[in-house]
Amino acid sequence: MAYKISDDCVACGTCAGECPAGAISEGDIYKIDPDTCMDCGTCADACPMGAISPA
Repeated sequence: MAYKISDDCVACGTCAGECPAGAISEGDIYKIDPDTCMDCGTCADACPMGAISPA
């Protein structure tokens, strides 16, 4: 199960820098590619807004 980023995202980039799979792309709200996501949860742990959760 891939992780997802909610509308609480402020596009700070912290999660993208922590993702070992490179599954997170930039935007107004960052997005996680479910086919690339390794389900490790590193992004959720790094997110200062708590905007990332399991899908």
